[in-house]
Amino acid sequence: MSHSSSETALADLAGLWRIRCFEETVTRLRVEEQIAGSVHLCIGQEAIPVGACAALDLTRDAVFATYRGHGWALACGAGPAALFAELLGRETGTNGGRAGSAYLSDPDHGFYGENSIVGAGGPIAVGAALAARYDGSGRVALTVFGDGAMNQGAVHEAMNMASAFDLSVVFLVENNRYSELTPIAAMVRDADLVTRSAAYGMPGTRVDGNDVDAVRRAVAEAVDTCRSGRGPVLIEAHTQRLVGHYIGDAQVYRPRDEVELARTTEPIVVLTAALRAAGVSDTELTGIETRVRAEIETAAATALAAPPADPSAVKEHVYG
Repeated sequence: MSHSSSETALADLAGLWRIRCFEETVTRLRVEEQIAGSVHLCIGQEAIPVGACAALDLTRDAVFATYRGHGWALACGAGPAALFAELLGRETGTNGGRAGSAYLSDPDHGFYGENSIVGAGGPIAVGAALAARYDGSGRVALTVFGDGAMNQGAVHEAMNMASAFDLSVVFLVENNRYSELTPIAAMVRDADLVTRSAAYGMPGTRVDGNDVDAVRRAVAEAVDTCRSGRGPVLIEAHTQRLVGHYIGDAQVYRPRDEVELARTTEPIVVLTAALRAAGVSDTELTGIETRVRAEIETAAATALAAPPADPSAVKEHVYG
């Protein structure tokens, strides 16, 4: 096991389960139509937010995610009851029920929000890093996006500007092999995305995105590079989602056995096997899942009991 301690590994496992259980409950609530609108889940990709956020100082660093961002919000420290309430349109949500699944944010925990525009978090993170140069915070901005976003012009511009100005930005690609519904290999001549870092003159590294400790170490090294004024850094984390691009996606574009094979190497399976091999008992491992499931069920019930957001307040906080 690569973790520095079993205590850290057990905490990581709880973090993975917290995101997994949250997303499974979101699925149920969406199918029951208690959550409205399009929802994108990160089931199978949990190791990336858990590992990355553990390497950040979220009292000053900033995270910018995509619409597949529930796991990132949880890993940053947002409360599951407030997140459920946001998705359910309740006034106790992180954003008062205004943002829903795709636009929620929680800046008190370093989570500066999701974005439904593919790749839009890149330029925003560059702005946050540029501001840090003048506000003395020492902030590192981490922006995460999918492999398809690597072909967006705005992402290219963000990487170019961050490199030209030596800005403290970690560009983290969650490469789950699909640009929404199309294989990344069919979208580019060279699917080895991390090699693009050389074109911008910045360091780049590839990591197993299903290995939470490997992600933590890669992001920690990138953050050190940024804090010493040698940023930005590009990280490509390979993973696979175990669900569709969105809830309701029939996934007819995926080979029949692809998801089943992915279930043998997904983050919870990998870390559980490593802990078991290190001598952790099945009782303790099962106990973690049981505790987290109870926590998430309580959070969902709390959110469901909260009052709906007041429609007459929808325009509040829209303009500064």
